[in-house]
Amino acid sequence: MYDDVAKNKGIKLLIGFDFHEYVSIVRATPTKGPTFPNFRPDRSPIKSGEGYWIMGVDKNNDVAGVEAARLYDLSHSNFAEHLQSLKAFYADPTIHAHPEDRCTCTAPSAKHMTGKVAYHGDLWVRRDFRGQGVREILTGITHAVSFAMWAPDFLCALVERWVLDKNVDDMPHHELGGAILQLVEDGIVEDNWLSWVTGEELRSRFDGYNRTHLSLATSFPPT
Repeated sequence: MYDDVAKNKGIKLLIGFDFHEYVSIVRATPTKGPTFPNFRPDRSPIKSGEGYWIMGVDKNNDVAGVEAARLYDLSHSNFAEHLQSLKAFYADPTIHAHPEDRCTCTAPSAKHMTGKVAYHGDLWVRRDFRGQGVREILTGITHAVSFAMWAPDFLCALVERWVLDKNVDDMPHHELGGAILQLVEDGIVEDNWLSWVTGEELRSRFDGYNRTHLSLATSFPPT
């Protein structure tokens, strides 16, 4: 359904699992900001089957939008600890992190996110495609793929306040203090909210697909 909507907007959707290829493409994409190190294999390698990316390209094969996802095994930890230790961003923070890199997570729910945690990030839509439902297409597909591949206990993201103010985030839960973040090498300084859906809620969403897909398919703004 999302693929059909994308085609009507002149976008071809691709899925990939090679993050060397992903980084190479997005670095060559004008106006796309820096990719966080947790999606860069030189800083945080992603094992086969534990990460993927979705990309939409226009009729000229130029990138119109992207989103990436990876799975964290937090069976002996939690998402707050994973962020604050910088292990969410670097395979080995003692080697890869800058001495002034910092991450503080005060969102209470992050401490309860354990087990299989799917993290979605690096979401970007080219300016001329914004306001046309492309963001919803990308997130809808990534949520479905993450559910199909991993059936995670939690699916989460770190989002800036403007995302919530514009009501373009489709997660049901949001909490202040997700990540007060400074990553020096990439020039990243952000104060993000934690956005998430539980595994049970995700399963319920797709169990109800047959009842809602028609209304969803007609809810996107016209091309």
